[in-house]
Amino acid sequence: MEKKAVSDQLVRPLVRNLQPYVPGEQPRISGLIKLNTNENPYPPSPRVLEAVRAAVDGRLRLYPDPTARRLREKLAKLHKCDPDQILVGNGADEILRLAVQACVEPVAAQRGPLSRRYLVPPVPALVQSFVPSYSLYPVLAAQHGAAFHGIPLQLDFALPDPPQLRFLKEWQPNAALTFITTPNAPSGRAYPTAQLEAICNHCRGVVLLDETYADFAPENALELALRLPNVLVCRSFSKAYSLCFLRVGYVVGPKPLIQAMHKLRDSYSVNGLGQIAAEATLDDLDYYRQNFRKIAATRDWTSRELTALGFRVLPSHTNFLLARPPGPPAAEWHRKLRDQKILVRWFDLPELRGYLRITVGTPEEMQTLVKVARRLLR
Repeated sequence: MEKKAVSDQLVRPLVRNLQPYVPGEQPRISGLIKLNTNENPYPPSPRVLEAVRAAVDGRLRLYPDPTARRLREKLAKLHKCDPDQILVGNGADEILRLAVQACVEPVAAQRGPLSRRYLVPPVPALVQSFVPSYSLYPVLAAQHGAAFHGIPLQLDFALPDPPQLRFLKEWQPNAALTFITTPNAPSGRAYPTAQLEAICNHCRGVVLLDETYADFAPENALELALRLPNVLVCRSFSKAYSLCFLRVGYVVGPKPLIQAMHKLRDSYSVNGLGQIAAEATLDDLDYYRQNFRKIAATRDWTSRELTALGFRVLPSHTNFLLARPPGPPAAEWHRKLRDQKILVRWFDLPELRGYLRITVGTPEEMQTLVKVARRLLR
C-alpha cells in the first residue's frame, strides 16, 4: 500500500470526508481593490493604534489574560450586564464553534446522517439555521459530527413569520442549536427584534443570534440574550471595528451557557495585543460611529448608482451589498471585475448564483467600481 494511502487511513473518516469552509480570496498581487471579505475600509482609531504600539514591549514574552477580564468588564459596562455573562473568543468563529461544542451532541458521528426517526424531542445532534446564511455553520456541525438542517428564507431573504414555521418541514423547534444571522449575510437584510424574539420563543434549544454586522443596522437584539434563558448574542470587533487582523469576538448570554462554553475554550485563545486593541476601541466609540455613518452613506450612494445601471440591489443594513447584475451571468461579472482588478464575492449556491456580494469600500473605491461596471456594460 502506498504511503499516502496508509496515512489517509490514519485520519478519522469524518475528517477525510469533511468539506472545509472556504474563505474569501486573499489577493497575492498588488493593486487590487478588495471588496470581497467585508473588511472595514477605514483603519482603527489612532488611539487604538497607539495602544497597540505601546504594548509591543517585554510583555510579548508573557501569556495574555486567559479570561480577558478587563475587556469583559468594559463590555459589561457597555451592555449593562455582569462580566460573567460575557465570553471573549478568537474572533466570532471561535464563539460559534464553542456554541456547537457546548450545546450539541455529536451523535451523528456514530449513527451516520441523522434520519427523520431521530427528529423527536430532544434533538441533541441537530444544528439548524436559516439559509442562505454564513456558510461556516454547516461546516461546524459536520466537524462536530452533528447533523445540519437549512431552513429556507423567503424569496426576498425575509425570515418566515413565526406562525409559518410549523408548516416548514425543515423547521425543528427541538433542535439543540439554531443560528440566526442578523442582519443576514449575504443578503444584508435586518430583522426586527420582535420577530426574532417570537422565533426564539418557538425554540426549545439554544438560539445564537449572530450579530456580526449589528453596528451597521438600525437596531439589535442583544437585550434578548440578557432576558431569555436560551439566547446567545455573538458580536465581533472585525467588521465594524477594523480589527480583523487581531481576531477578537465575544458572546453575551445566560451565565450557565457562558460557563459551559468557557469550559471548552482554549486557555489563551485571545492574544494580548487583540485584548488591548479591543479595550482601546471601547474607549473611542465616537470615532467608529462616524465611520459607520460614512460607510452607510457610501453604501447608499453605491446602491443608487448600480441600480441606475440596471443592477437589482437589495436593501442592506450592513457594510456590503447583494446585487444581481444585468446582462451576463453573475459568475461572468465576477471574472470580468477581477480582470479589472476589483475583487467581489460570488457564491456557487442555488439561491445566490445570480448575485454578487460587494463590500462597501472607500468612496474612491466604489466610484471606481461603478465606472468599471459602466464600461463593462458598454
